[in-house]
Amino acid sequence: MTAYRVQARVCGVCGVTSVGQAPGFASGRAQSGPGVHAHAANLTVANHVPVGRAAGLLGDLLGVGCSVGFVAGVRGRAAGLLEPFMARVGALLGQAGVLGADETPGRAAGGLVDVHVACTGFLTQLHTGGRSATDIDAGGVLPGYAGTIVGDGDAGSAHLVDAVHAWCGAHGLRDLRAVWEADPVGQAWAGAMADLLVYANRAAGAARAAGAQALEGATLAQIVGWYRGAVAKGIADNQRRRTQLAKDGLRLARRFGAHEAMILRFATDLTVAFTNNQSERDIRPVKVQQRASGGCWRTLQGLADFAIVWSYLSTAAKWGLDKLAVLRQLFTTGPWLPPAIGPAG
Repeated sequence: MTAYRVQARVCGVCGVTSVGQAPGFASGRAQSGPGVHAHAANLTVANHVPVGRAAGLLGDLLGVGCSVGFVAGVRGRAAGLLEPFMARVGALLGQAGVLGADETPGRAAGGLVDVHVACTGFLTQLHTGGRSATDIDAGGVLPGYAGTIVGDGDAGSAHLVDAVHAWCGAHGLRDLRAVWEADPVGQAWAGAMADLLVYANRAAGAARAAGAQALEGATLAQIVGWYRGAVAKGIADNQRRRTQLAKDGLRLARRFGAHEAMILRFATDLTVAFTNNQSERDIRPVKVQQRASGGCWRTLQGLADFAIVWSYLSTAAKWGLDKLAVLRQLFTTGPWLPPAIGPAG
C-alpha cells in the first residue's frame, strides 16, 4: 500500500499558498493503484481468468480485497485509456506492405457479433462488428489500403478494391484434402494440386532464405503450368459426372481456376506468406476467453473492450515486452506505443 501526502506551503514573501499534486492515478482519498489495476487486467485479459476467480486470486496472491465489480470494470478502464494506442497501430498498419485479416464470431448479450483483426508480425488491431463492408471497414485500417491483404478468401473483403489480395494456402490444402479423401481416384487432380502447393511453398521459402527477391523464372513457370494442368484435369474429370462428390470437386476446381492469382500470390510475391496463420493466432484468444467466461460475454461492450485490450497486449508481446509491465505503464503514465511498423533491419 502506498500513501501520498499532499502538502500546502505559504510563501513567506508573497503570501501565496502552493498546494502539491498527487499522481494523476491517485485521484481519490483511498483507491486501488496502477499495480492492482494492472494485475486485474493481466488476469482477466492476458490469462483469460473469469472475473470472480480473478478477484479471489488478487486477494490470495496480493492481499488486496477487490470486489468482482471492480475487476469487471478494469477491462473497460484499460480500453478507455488505449485510444492513442489504437490510433497509432491503425496508422502503422496502413503503411505496411502486407497484412493479414480475419474474423471470428463471438457470443455476447445473447447474440453473435464478429471480431475482426488486421495484423502483421509486430502489430495487432481487433475490433467488433458484423460482416458488412461498413463493419469490416470500421477498424479504420482497410479502407483505401493499397498493400496486400492475406485472407481466407472471404467474400466480405471483395469491396477492398485498392488492395491486392492473397488467399491462405492452408485453407486451400484443407479443401483439397476433403474432396481427395472422399474420392481419391475421381479427385486425383486435388492430390496433384495439393502436392503443387506444398512444392511451391518450399520453393518460395528457400528463395526467401537465400535472400532472393523472386522465384527463378523457370521455377515459377513450372509452378504455373502444374497449377493450370491440375485445374484442367479437375474440370475435365468432374464436369460430366452427376454425383455430389463430382459436383464438389468441379466447384473446387473452378474456384482454383478463377482465383489463380490470389492463391499463388505467395509464389509470385515473396513478401507474402503462404498462410494466414498470424491472423488466426492473433484472433484465437477471443474464443479462449469466451470458453473461460462460460461461453459468452454479458455485454457487447465487454467484448469490444476485450478486443481493444488484447490488441495492446498482443502487439506488446510481439515486440518482446512483458504484458504486466505494459499494463502497469498504461495505468500509470499512459499506453506504450509501438515505435514503427517493425524493428529496423
